[in-house]
Amino acid sequence: MLKKLTIIGGVLAAVVLAQVVPGMKKAAVVVGGEYGRGYAVCRHEVTWGGPAAIKLSGGSVGAQIGVESTDVVMLVMNQKGMERLEKDKLTLGADASVAAGPVGRTAIADTDISMRAEILSYSRSHGVFAGLALDGAVLGRDDAEDRKLYGRAVTNGEIIRGEVPAPPSASVLTATLHELARPRK
Repeated sequence: MLKKLTIIGGVLAAVVLAQVVPGMKKAAVVVGGEYGRGYAVCRHEVTWGGPAAIKLSGGSVGAQIGVESTDVVMLVMNQKGMERLEKDKLTLGADASVAAGPVGRTAIADTDISMRAEILSYSRSHGVFAGLALDGAVLGRDDAEDRKLYGRAVTNGEIIRGEVPAPPSASVLTATLHELARPRK
């Protein structure tokens, strides 16, 4: 999924933490809801740490109808954005500024402007969805998934700070992030 999203290598080289939520589901008929599970992975110098399990959920009200599945990648660009993730919950747009990430050849000029945002967001959707709505997504930790992944209770803060070694099952994700973040020649 990560390799199919168009993300500028220069942006990935500056990322502090990457959040990946594949297949987030959204459905609505006037009132709607969305839910997805994924992982946050922090960069420590030149290597990526272990994944911290996250949940993304929200509701909306407005002139909307449809069903869709969206692959979401959110890139935390600075320490302030990363510190906000150590909280139990983070409301995107209210607690942290989120901007659409730059893509394509002409996006290099937009990169400097976008770097002011705490989080850059990339997504790819499948399905049919139309309408306008007032909504706010909440990003929270998924303690049950972390317990399964690490075999014991750990906090997202411990994982993000690199205090917990990455489990072997995280090697594909961290290798993909390392590959994508390498400077291109």
